[in-house]
Amino acid sequence: MEKQHNRGQDGAGVGVIKFDPEPGEAYIFRQRANGSSAISEIFDKVSTKINKSGNKEQTKSSDYLKKHAPFVGELYLGHLRYGTHGGNSKDLCHPFIRENNWMSRNLMLAGNFNLTNVDELFDLLMELGQHPREKADTVTMLEKMGHFLDEEVQRNFTRLKLEGHSNKDISHIMSDYVNVESILKRSLRDADGGYVMAGMLGHGDAFVVRDPNGIRPCFYYQNDEVVVVTSEKPAIMTGFNIAYNEVKELGLGNAIIIKKNGEVQELNIQEAGERKSCSFERIYFSRGNDREIYKERKMLGHLLASKIMKTINNDLKNTVFSYIPNTAAVAFYGMIEGVNAIMNDWKLEQIVKLGDKPKPKQIQDILSVQIRRERLAVKDAKLRTFITDDEHREDMVAHVYDVTYGLINNNVDTLVVIDDSIVRGTTLKTSILRILDRLHPKKIIIVSSSPQIRYPDCYGIDMSRMKDFVAFQAMVSLLKSTKQEHLLTEVYNKCKAQEELPKEEMVNYVKELYDPFTADEISARIAEIVTPEDINAEVDVIYQSIENLHQACPNHLGDWYFTGNYPTPGGNKVVNKAFINFMEGNIARAY
Repeated sequence: MEKQHNRGQDGAGVGVIKFDPEPGEAYIFRQRANGSSAISEIFDKVSTKINKSGNKEQTKSSDYLKKHAPFVGELYLGHLRYGTHGGNSKDLCHPFIRENNWMSRNLMLAGNFNLTNVDELFDLLMELGQHPREKADTVTMLEKMGHFLDEEVQRNFTRLKLEGHSNKDISHIMSDYVNVESILKRSLRDADGGYVMAGMLGHGDAFVVRDPNGIRPCFYYQNDEVVVVTSEKPAIMTGFNIAYNEVKELGLGNAIIIKKNGEVQELNIQEAGERKSCSFERIYFSRGNDREIYKERKMLGHLLASKIMKTINNDLKNTVFSYIPNTAAVAFYGMIEGVNAIMNDWKLEQIVKLGDKPKPKQIQDILSVQIRRERLAVKDAKLRTFITDDEHREDMVAHVYDVTYGLINNNVDTLVVIDDSIVRGTTLKTSILRILDRLHPKKIIIVSSSPQIRYPDCYGIDMSRMKDFVAFQAMVSLLKSTKQEHLLTEVYNKCKAQEELPKEEMVNYVKELYDPFTADEISARIAEIVTPEDINAEVDVIYQSIENLHQACPNHLGDWYFTGNYPTPGGNKVVNKAFINFMEGNIARAY
């Protein structure tokens, strides 16, 4: 969990199940906490409870701990939470538990997922005769899986009873008969979204299941002693000191099912669709010490070099390169390599132009041209501002960064600062540009290693309000300034007309709003929007192209934030609703 702290800073939870408890003994444990120190708080409490379960000698015995200590068991489930929607209370942290006095009917569930059709799933639960206590994807899936688990246990109970087994015996042998594959297939039949869901059953079975398009990442490793499943490879590699190729990726629509008896299988639960694994994971969210992600981020920076050089008119003498935030460091290295490659070609061309007998001084002058690269901005807090909940983002961004003074030639130098993404532009306008302007540059060029985020995400990183995206704001501003504002109403009417259609029949008409403008025109308007009125430097913004994104991340083509090409029908439903909400002034979440 500590090695995946990047995946959640607002809360965490741990669940444990012990095998083969005696009647009256607790066998399911859970500890949750909210706040940025949730992981250490949880394990401090867990350790304290274990240490208090016996004296020093007793707590050295695994047999004693298994019987007497809480949180010492065979199955563990951990989760980290980002509170991008809803509050940040402890009760909202995973894992969630569906409790029952029948051991096999207990279900503990956690996951990295967003479902686009919670309303449909909620209605299906009511059709099953349930009365769900709230409409949330996590609770909805918990109850749906719990329903089919109940049916599976009851079916096996009836069968075993007819075979002459006693109720007590059935409780002990039920784990041999529960068909987890069947439960998952029935539970996920109507699910639309991106997800990796992990669950544990009270008797000792466990599973992790992935969506059919592979939107959310999932990896696992197994040997004779352990099975471990995580969202990112490096967590496993570091934790178990194993090689890169020993970690497997869970297949599209597949589940890894771990039976209590140690049997492990990877089985297909839903027919695999087109692979659309999230590219934003690669650009920003995942840890950069996965070798594939590292190479991709470097390439994203490298591919921006020619556009940057054109923007600065190849003036390296008066240009300083840097990066913000720390997650953009790898893209920065790639950008520098790309600029170096262009510069080396230029140097070769200049030396050739000198002819057969160049003077050493002439060659020296050419070779002396070097890239000026500095670490100008320092992030004081290890917090990701764009994904922080709305209530605290504005307060946070104004105090996150400071700068290194004395490295810039006043009103002469251009600063080129690469970021991994520009989502809302809030941090730029409220903090970064003002702070960089204190260095007195002539011009500031902000470079985004990702393309313009134009559309909602509904599969993982929860970004569903269109008005929050600075690219969307820029497009609307351009429509108004070019007297094409009527297109907003036309697209709104198209979206309203299909509002009651099945999600499978919906079309993303919001794309039509971007058609009148080039990406560069939108970038230029973004620069105007994010530039504070009280700074002196000129500001320019450069974004990655879609073509370069696909070149850098050829195996991760989930690009719906940038293109509006959603991998599931629910995505079109969400963008439709998000635009309707924008036009009607509704700030509610779009799914």
